[in-house]
Amino acid sequence: MKTYLPNTGDAVNPFNRFSVAMATCCRLTERDVSEKPISLATSGDMQRHQMCDNAKGLRAFFDAICYGPKHLMIFGGVCPSVTSIIAESLEGWNLVQLSFAATTPVLADKKKYPNFFRTVPSDNAVNPAVVKFLNYYNWSRVGTLTQDVQRFSEVRNDLTNELEKADIQIADTESFSNDPCVNVKKLKDNDVRIIIGQFDENLASKVFCCAYNLNMFGSKYQWIIPGWYQGNWWEQANTTNCTTKKLLTAMEGYISVDFEPLSARQIKGISGRTPKEYEREYSRELQQKGVEASKFHGFAYDGIWVIAKTLTRVMELLRVKQRQNTYHNFTVDDREVGKMVLDVMNETNFYGVTGQVMFRNGERMGTIKFNQFQEGQEVKVGEYNAIADVLDLINNSIRFQGVEPPKDRTFVRLQRRHINVPLYSILSTITILGMLMAGAFLFFNIKNRNHRLIKMSSPYMNNLIILGGMLSYASIFLFGLDGGFVSDKEFETLCTVRTWILIVGYTTAFGAMFAKTWRVHAIFKNVKMKKKIIKDQKLLIIVGGMLLIDLCILICWQIVDPLKRTVEEYSLEADPQGRDIAIRPFLEHCENTHMTIWLGIVYAYKGLLMLFGCFLAWETRNVSIPALNDSKYIGMSVYNVGIMCIIGAAVSFLTRDQPNVQFCIVALVIIFCSTITLCLVFVPKLITMRTNPDAATQNRRLKFTQNQKKEDSKTSTSVTSVNQANTSRLDGLQTDNHRLRMRITELDKELEEVTMQLQDTPEKTPYIKQNHYPDANNILSIRNFTDGKDGEKSILKNHLEQKPQAQWGSMDPSRINRGPLEDINSPEHIQRRLSLQLPILHHAYLPSIGGVDASCTSPSASPGSSPRHRHMPPSYRVMVSGL
Repeated sequence: MKTYLPNTGDAVNPFNRFSVAMATCCRLTERDVSEKPISLATSGDMQRHQMCDNAKGLRAFFDAICYGPKHLMIFGGVCPSVTSIIAESLEGWNLVQLSFAATTPVLADKKKYPNFFRTVPSDNAVNPAVVKFLNYYNWSRVGTLTQDVQRFSEVRNDLTNELEKADIQIADTESFSNDPCVNVKKLKDNDVRIIIGQFDENLASKVFCCAYNLNMFGSKYQWIIPGWYQGNWWEQANTTNCTTKKLLTAMEGYISVDFEPLSARQIKGISGRTPKEYEREYSRELQQKGVEASKFHGFAYDGIWVIAKTLTRVMELLRVKQRQNTYHNFTVDDREVGKMVLDVMNETNFYGVTGQVMFRNGERMGTIKFNQFQEGQEVKVGEYNAIADVLDLINNSIRFQGVEPPKDRTFVRLQRRHINVPLYSILSTITILGMLMAGAFLFFNIKNRNHRLIKMSSPYMNNLIILGGMLSYASIFLFGLDGGFVSDKEFETLCTVRTWILIVGYTTAFGAMFAKTWRVHAIFKNVKMKKKIIKDQKLLIIVGGMLLIDLCILICWQIVDPLKRTVEEYSLEADPQGRDIAIRPFLEHCENTHMTIWLGIVYAYKGLLMLFGCFLAWETRNVSIPALNDSKYIGMSVYNVGIMCIIGAAVSFLTRDQPNVQFCIVALVIIFCSTITLCLVFVPKLITMRTNPDAATQNRRLKFTQNQKKEDSKTSTSVTSVNQANTSRLDGLQTDNHRLRMRITELDKELEEVTMQLQDTPEKTPYIKQNHYPDANNILSIRNFTDGKDGEKSILKNHLEQKPQAQWGSMDPSRINRGPLEDINSPEHIQRRLSLQLPILHHAYLPSIGGVDASCTSPSASPGSSPRHRHMPPSYRVMVSGL
């Protein structure tokens, strides 16, 4: 059998002894099996003179087939282009090819190259090892940087498939032809930390120069590149502006991946040699022949053993078949022999100098080594066994420039923006004090509910004000809770609960105040009201109506578009402690799809209530009623609450991304509004009860003070105090009192004019006395009525309808003949002037000058027993006695 071995200094040349032995084995087979010459062709013969020329390589292959002996196998193939052309045509010739140096991934396509085998792992064989290495360090996000060449593109495509199978994210894929700096910059912009490169050593120097300029090296980055570069490649291939020192700085720590030329395990293989013994013999042969070493020599050596084992096994199978067909002519054609060689090649499994030799779909399942660039040289740090799918890293051999392996991305730590515990504690303490104060006011209001001072200010409505304030206080505790204290589901429940509590508490407290203010306004501002009673039950109905509207809005809100927990994330922030992480703050909100619409409805409704309350407070700003002694304070509360709510809502919206500020503002607004309201309503009562417990019994006067500057027609008056038993009667008398005051004002003006005329024309005095006496008498009767506390309407009617029973008397003839001056200064004229001018004096002054008995206040006294109501002749002597 003929054996063609390359003589180009390749790795097979040192093994002439083995080749002779193999030829002998084959001659025995030839003698036993067939008389036809059979040979083993090597692609070295075909590629010796063609220098990877496809045409010349293909011509040499056909010459060997046509003019040479019969071939069973082809051994060799270095150039990918020539090898792929020959391997594609092997099936038609029933030949099997075994290569020891063709690593191109294209030849792994078994549909196109079914009869191609190789003892060297392909370039794609490093991809499972790389994936295993990434998984070892939990790197799940990488980027690729590939030179725009078919060889590297094929490896990159296969790597992409392996990464996807391993569930590793490819953050960015960059390809370049000449200048990689732009692509390296994109990798940095995409925050790629683990970079897998596929490029030759000429462009590797440019890549690391760009990495140095972009600061993409050190403890935050890890480069993984091919491991088949020549030694000190950075010195030979440095065509950049970066110095060698800069390149070494950027290269420090990179990981290179390549197949293992010789096994690291010192186990005697099929040749009877360990890898170390084989390497020494190989080195000795190289020195003797003076040829240059090749990194594929171990794969060529094991390839020869693969061929020997295959042919031996095929001949054994042929002998078996021959013995089984002793009585028949045994013949085999080329197709059957080729099929037998192909099957035996797939069953190859032995231990050689490159490790365990085994094929899977024609691909060598070899060993992949990992080297790391440390202080100017590559150091082996581990290996990957493709057959066992095991990664074995040498202990403490990998040196990372940081205290730990680089992270595969800028690790983003979500940090909740929550309310500070000290702030929450302080405001909660203040809230608790406010609730204790409200509880004290409630106890005071219930205990003294039958006291006249408390009874006059509607204790039931006061209880509602306290209840609303306590609900508002309680909402502060819920506003301060976030995801740091409760779960996500509980947070959504809090969103609904705190909204309901705050809205209901607001309406309960300030709705009760608005109702009380409306009653004061209705009584003292509507002069057309006649005998209409406004009781507490009606005020409770008003507050209930407000709460019913609130409940309708809240129920619709909860059913149609309930509040849910939403997370708002903010831009990345650097770690304050300088760690290789970034902080992404996030904030939890209570929101829904149509949040603006629902808030608009609530704000509109509450805003209308607030405007209505402010209007009532303004209208009753000058009302000061001891019996209803909190109307003025309620007005002050409405003003304060309205202003604080507007300011608080605006500032709270502007500080939406600052939870501490927002919570502080909301809590302070609620605390201020609730506290100021409760204090204004109850503190004056406490002071009055403490300083003058009997003030409600002793002071029974109603004061109605109106602004004289704006309303000229309004006058001040003092009315006797009204207790709750006579409230209904007071409502009816109020309208009549106002009408009578207007009548008194008109009569006062007329009397003043008459007095002036009397002084100017004394001769008309008898006429004036006679004609104006009924009016004067009416004035006195009216004033007596208005000064009385509980006078009956019948008394007022008798005074108005009563006619004078006596005249001034007939004129004395002797006085007519007297002189004018003597007659005017006479005692009779002086007394008459006084009797006419007294009604002009305001009735409030009569008690001070002794004209009215201030002690006569009993409503049961008869008109005849009282000097003010006793019917007397309208003589001027009555008025003198009054003076």
